Amino acid sequence: MVGGAPALRLRGIGKSFGESRVLEDVSLEVAPGEVVGLVGENGAGKSTLMRILFGMPIIRETGGYQGSVEVAGQEVRFRSPFDALDAGIGMVHQEFSLLPGFTAAENILLNREPLRRSALDEVFGERLSLLDRAAMEARARRSIERLGVPLDPAMLVKEMPVGHRQFTEIARELGREGLRLLVLDEPTAVLTESEAATLLGRLRALAAEGVAMIFISHRLGEVLSLCQRVAVLRDGRLVQDLPAGRTSVRGLAAAMVGREMAAATGAEPRTFPAGEPLLEVEGLWVDMPGETVRDATFSVARGEILGIGGLAGQGKLGIPNGLMGLHPAGGRVRYRGRPLPLGEPRAALEAGLAFVSEDRRGVGLLLDEGIDWNVAFGAMQVQGACLRPLLGGLLQWRSDAAMASLAAGYVKELEIRCTGVRQKAGTLSGGNQQKVCLARAFALSPELLLVAEPTRGIDVGAKELVLAALRRLNRERGTTIVVVSSELHELRSLCDRIAIVYEGRIAGHLPASAALEELGLLMAGAATAPPPEAR
Repeated sequence: MVGGAPALRLRGIGKSFGESRVLEDVSLEVAPGEVVGLVGENGAGKSTLMRILFGMPIIRETGGYQGSVEVAGQEVRFRSPFDALDAGIGMVHQEFSLLPGFTAAENILLNREPLRRSALDEVFGERLSLLDRAAMEARARRSIERLGVPLDPAMLVKEMPVGHRQFTEIARELGREGLRLLVLDEPTAVLTESEAATLLGRLRALAAEGVAMIFISHRLGEVLSLCQRVAVLRDGRLVQDLPAGRTSVRGLAAAMVGREMAAATGAEPRTFPAGEPLLEVEGLWVDMPGETVRDATFSVARGEILGIGGLAGQGKLGIPNGLMGLHPAGGRVRYRGRPLPLGEPRAALEAGLAFVSEDRRGVGLLLDEGIDWNVAFGAMQVQGACLRPLLGGLLQWRSDAAMASLAAGYVKELEIRCTGVRQKAGTLSGGNQQKVCLARAFALSPELLLVAEPTRGIDVGAKELVLAALRRLNRERGTTIVVVSSELHELRSLCDRIAIVYEGRIAGHLPASAALEELGLLMAGAATAPPPEAR
């Protein structure tokens, strides 16, 4: 650090939740204009540390913390996030905190809206002031221009593709006056590779203006390219704090998990034999805001793993959501040679399909219920699992023991970090919530599994485990899998074929071994490949 007080200094931070010690003697400094990466497995303590920094009420309500926090040389003890904001600290959380029915501009300036004064203000105060819409849009545009992305300030959040929602979150923080420290928690997790590259470039420019940053991400390559230093948390302790140039992706991964990582997560390449189609889709359209599908045609062979990729907003996420009946859809879909009705989620589940949504909190989980309920609920509703007959079968009653046993098996298999199967899903870290979503789908023993963004927000160790679990499901149970992902390297490591979606249509199919350049051309709409027979 070059002279002066650091933008942030954490000294000896410790925190317990009941008998569980989640942070122990964590110390960290960030200089003005410095970008420090903070990495660690899900459950390592990153989120708790940032909640302490941002004054989240749950910290005070659970006994506070040990140690001290200094901002610009002054010790602080924030009692709410508003105190942190007033001190010049902004935070972009992993889960969106936007109002869906509001525009980008309204979200960016929420609680900071410019007002038009009138004569009535003298009598009744600001309650009768009107929003200055022109000034709001102008200020929102300045924040968006500072971010450097094509974001329409007048667009409703609910109509945006997921990447633009993330940009709106970041623009909101950039619009705050006196910003001196910005914390970004998985800011690129929902972005395509090109969008992520754009964001990283803007963050470098922001750091050059003197804004300090803490960059939390499981994309270790991005961490090394952006950050000057990288700190590693493991089991609540700071185990490494090094200049980025003195470590590597493999070194960080080993420090995070306490063991050497495999050189690659991909399985041995295989030649997938031609087989009968299990799923045939023709002319599919899906009216999903921000992910509209216009005319998608493809097929999936029995036992295949098909990847679906594409840029944000091109429709790749609309395909599984439409097939599962979560958004209005039409076209012709045949499953096992018979028509599959659209718009009926239960019919899809009863036919043998299962779905892991990209929106784990909004669609995938019962946040106020335990892990056992979340894992067993679908299988209980559709297949009668975990129910015991009463009165000779006239009635059925749930078996809490069976639910707990089912959940415990997946907690072990997927290494879900929790205090027990009755821990509420909403209290888990983001990566562990994702594993619970996968467990619920696995519990259905589906013939066809649709998975959207399976490793979003998951650390490198858990990502390796989840991809291995999907391969095992395919190899050992024969489950056919369709994986939708923004990460091409993930699709290439897992899938037999990759279909690229462009402007709501399948631009072409390529084998997973195809060069990145070929896949990139399809994603950009600069080339088309004839759709081959499913193989």
